[in-house]
Amino acid sequence: MKNNVSRISLRIFSQFPKILQPSNNWLQNPRAEILSGLVVALALIPEAISFSIIAGVDPKVGLYASFSIAIIISFSGGRSGMISAATGAMALVVVPLVEEHGVSYLFAATILAGIIQIILGRIGVGDLMKFIPRTVMVAFVNALAILIFLAQIPHILLSDQSDRGNLSMNLVFIGVGLFIIYLFPRFSKAIPSPLVAIVTVTSLAILFKIDLPTVGDMGELPNSLPGLGFPNVPFTFEMLKIIFPYALTLTFVGLLESLLTAQLLDELTDTNSDKNMESRGQGLANLVTGFLGGMAGCAMVGQSIINYRS
Repeated sequence: MKNNVSRISLRIFSQFPKILQPSNNWLQNPRAEILSGLVVALALIPEAISFSIIAGVDPKVGLYASFSIAIIISFSGGRSGMISAATGAMALVVVPLVEEHGVSYLFAATILAGIIQIILGRIGVGDLMKFIPRTVMVAFVNALAILIFLAQIPHILLSDQSDRGNLSMNLVFIGVGLFIIYLFPRFSKAIPSPLVAIVTVTSLAILFKIDLPTVGDMGELPNSLPGLGFPNVPFTFEMLKIIFPYALTLTFVGLLESLLTAQLLDELTDTNSDKNMESRGQGLANLVTGFLGGMAGCAMVGQSIINYRS
């Protein structure tokens, strides 16, 4: 059994000869790369926890997924600068699976979705992007912007009754953060303005001992790295029948969001990306993430735009 798995793994990984050959562009501006990475990482942590809660799993599942996918796709993807991690769309897909069969089936579905994405990437599914009208692109981006905004309303208004007394202070801090994000670049672009906003607002809250909800309130952060292992599921045809519909849905939702995001960044940067390589990279990232105990993920429009502007 182990020998068969090893042979299959070697065949899959052999499809990515350039995975361990980082681009020379990475080292042209290391300060900007580090600061942009810090901004994205700080923004990803609360989102990963939130998406874990949506999927009905432990917060570390989303954090492991975001950690694994973000690193793997940076080597194996076809669109530089695009951020991939656990997402809300993928979390919503697996809610019934987790409720009915448990988290181990989620890991198995993630692995199967990764395999299907690799196959689709090999047969050229990314080439279909050229047939998608621009109106679909505009609708996709606007719809995601609306969903992201609506998802933040409970946090802005502090829907938890125990926090309602701090609503006015929360709005003040939001205003200060937005003020810094939009005005700081006029004075200096040496440091990304979102990072300045995060550090400033957090420092003010600590300095004046203001009691506001924190990332730690959303769930406990893991204190160790994920370990590699097989999902604890029976390797039977019945198990495959259960996870296949979810894996197929994850495959197409993930590829659609990832390839549309890649196309958006292509237009913003006036460059071209390898959509088929991106499809294979997304598959590899999900495949490995499933073995690491993480949930499926894909590209994130919001984080990719933050990274591009930083």
